[in-house]
Order: sequence, then structure tokens, then C-alpha cells
Amino acid sequence: MARPNLLFIMSDDHASHAIGAYGSRINTTPQLDRIAREGMRFDACFCTNSICTPSRAAVLTGTYNHVNGVTTLDTPMDNGLVTYPKLMQAAGYQTAIFGKWHLGHGSDHDPTGFDEWAVLPDQGLYHDPDFHTPAGRIVVEGYATDIITDMSLDWLERRDRERPFALMIHHKAPHRPWEPDTAHATMFDGEHIPEPETFWDDYEHRATAARVAEMRMMDLNEADLKEPVPAGLSHDEEVSWRYQRYIKDYLRVVASIDDNVGRVLDWLDEHDLAADTIVVYTSDQGFFLGDHGWFDKRFMYEESLSMPLLVRYPRLVEPGSVCSEMVLNVDFAPTFLELAGIDVPSHIQGASFGSLLSGEIPDDWQQAMYYRYWMHQDRDHNVWAHYGVRTHRHKLICYYNDPLGKPGARGPSAPPEWELFDLESDPFEMRNIIGEPGQKEVVQELRLLLRRLQDACGDEPIPGG
Repeated sequence: MARPNLLFIMSDDHASHAIGAYGSRINTTPQLDRIAREGMRFDACFCTNSICTPSRAAVLTGTYNHVNGVTTLDTPMDNGLVTYPKLMQAAGYQTAIFGKWHLGHGSDHDPTGFDEWAVLPDQGLYHDPDFHTPAGRIVVEGYATDIITDMSLDWLERRDRERPFALMIHHKAPHRPWEPDTAHATMFDGEHIPEPETFWDDYEHRATAARVAEMRMMDLNEADLKEPVPAGLSHDEEVSWRYQRYIKDYLRVVASIDDNVGRVLDWLDEHDLAADTIVVYTSDQGFFLGDHGWFDKRFMYEESLSMPLLVRYPRLVEPGSVCSEMVLNVDFAPTFLELAGIDVPSHIQGASFGSLLSGEIPDDWQQAMYYRYWMHQDRDHNVWAHYGVRTHRHKLICYYNDPLGKPGARGPSAPPEWELFDLESDPFEMRNIIGEPGQKEVVQELRLLLRRLQDACGDEPIPGG
């Protein structure tokens, strides 16, 4: 059997609940839905650290951030680390990446393991972006999502047709500041986008971290809103107005992603490559779309923790299938390697979910996951450092509230706080039940499970946490 191609499409900050296949109430995504319809939708895919740079490092290396060293936005990835593109390249695959890298630049941090690459410096621009390439900086006129797709299709046209390929298409969108292209600039004009059920959350039953986070609608700046706030609005009216400005631009840039994913899928069909190509769509983490009154991510709450994951591979995946088993971003690398017939190095901490793609659940498949966010009181949104454990029913979070001297984390420290949520009775995580009657045994079990997961991945709990 010929080795499969890999086409890995990753967006930035695309929440699952802004995808039609995941039941979005606020937009449609026919091309992404096509991947789900012709492949598998994962309903429990989670990141182990909900921030761009660390999550991307976890995807590439298959290791947790305390192992790969990329714990915050200010810790670039050492490009000497073993990554799945390097291993695929060494095994004879043609490899390329176009779009967002966000793992640092310079001789120690530029992409390695790729035959060809052109990546946006840092966050990059939506319009007329410059790209960092092995030959230096270039500026390309146009819209970033279109350009990244153009580069990818051009490389596919030029590839060696005698060898399999592994192509990474990494979109900047829908990352802030949500600048749409001309084709989608007036999309949703005159429409009212529904506010999420938790939009007016008052954080009464949550830890201090939820109350002090600075990512509410009133924290959006003029560059985000792109027009002055109308005069004469009450506070609540302004909050709702800001949400409409934010969410419409967010959904407009998502629409461009969807269109461009369709271009790639059509290209595969036209070149008779669909049957032999693993198509993956995901994002580096989730995002708050007004949920709990917020934008951005970072927290271990569901909207931030959950990653979309759609996989089409006709050889293995039943069309229209759905998987509810837990899959983590550290599991991507070993999965891609296994499917390509490449030995998975023993140091990789993730587990291949190749068997899940064929509908088989291993007896020892993970039933819980470990999360850690290191950027205490980060400069942008003041989210406090925390770690936790999620099972299929419960979530236990420890806000250990200490920068621990990490780059990108700030002081001062604060006393630890804990949150416990029952995800069956409280799926929106509105009530912390840590101190309520009947929860003591659950808390004890989850704290023991948290320690076991930390031990298993080699992370250290903080004193008292």
C-alpha cells in the first residue's frame, strides 16, 4: 500500500462552536463541514495549554510544554527538537509549511524539517503581509488567507509526484484583529448575531481569576472595533454593540478560511489525490465567542480548551463518523507518524489515535487529560496561572497563581484557589461546586488523578497545589 499524503490545515483561535459541523448557531462553514461529512468529527479534542506558541510546539513535537520548553508566548521553540515533519522528511516525504509559525525566528528558531517554507513573522498581517523565507523577507500583495492557500497550491503543483507529501497550511485567521477581506467585508451586515447563553456571566460562583481577567467586551480596543462607539448607549447596550462588532468580523475571517479550504479540497479532487491524502483541519486552541462575556482563550474552560478536529482519510475513516473519545494536541504527531508507517520515538508523550479513526477504541485509551497554563497575570489579559484535570464528567482546576519566574508570566503571586465543575449538570461551567456537600470524595479522587497525570508526563505540582 502506498504511503498516504498528509495535508494538515491549522487555523489560529478558531473555536469549534463557530463551525457548522459542530452545531454553530452563528455561522455556516460548508467546506469544513465537507471534511466532517466525508470523514470524522472529534468531539473531545483538547489542547494542553491554550495559547498559540505552546500549543503549536505540542502539536509538532508530541510533548508537553514543560518538556519541549515552550511554556509561554515568550519561550520560542528550539528548532533542534525532534518534530513529526523532520521524521517524515527523513523517511522520504516532501515537506512544506506556509503561513503562521509563531515559534520564534532566527537561526535557532526558524522552521526545520521542511523542504520549503514561507512563514509570517510573529502574528503577521492580514493585508499585504510579509513572509519570512530561507532567502529573506518578502512582501506579497493581497489577503493572507488567500496568499497562504496560493503558496500551498503552487507547491503542490511543483512537487515530485513520485513521493508522498506532508504539507502544513497554517492560517493566521481568525486571530485578532479580525480584518476581513473585501469579499466578506459586508457579510452579516444588518443581521443580529445571537449572544451566547453565558454572555452576561457575573462570575459569582467562580475563582478570583475569572473575575479579574481582562478580556470582556469592554476590553476590546479601537483597533478591534474599527469604528467609534455610538454616542448615547447605556453600559449594557455598549457591551452588546461591541459584541456585534467583534463577532461579525471574527465570522467574516472564518468565512474566508472556509472558502480557501474548499479550494484545497477541490484541488485534491481534480488531481485524483483525495483517496490517498489524510486531510486534517484543526486550530491551535479554542476561543471565547462572547461566552462568559469574553473574547480570547487561555482558561481551562471548555470554549478555550476544546479544539476542532476534522479528519478525512477514505482508506480508514467511515464518512460522517463521530468520535467522543479524548484526543490531545500532543497526540497529533504520533498519529501522523503511525499513519505514514514511521516509527514513533519513545520520547514522544502523546498517543496515536489512528485506531480511533477506524472506529476502534483501545482498552487503555485515555479517559482524562492534563492541562497547564503558565502565563500568570499575562500582559494582555491578566489570566492567572493554573493547571487541572478533565475527565468525561468532571473538571478540577487549581489556580496556583504564581509566575514561578517564567518568561511571559508576571507577579505578584496570590493564594491558590480551586474550582470543580460537573460537566453533565453544568456544561457551561457556571457554578464552582468545590465546597458543596457531597463533593469531598470527588475532589479527593480528582486530586489524586491530577497527581498521577503530572507524574506520568513528568510535570511538577507546586507546593499546596
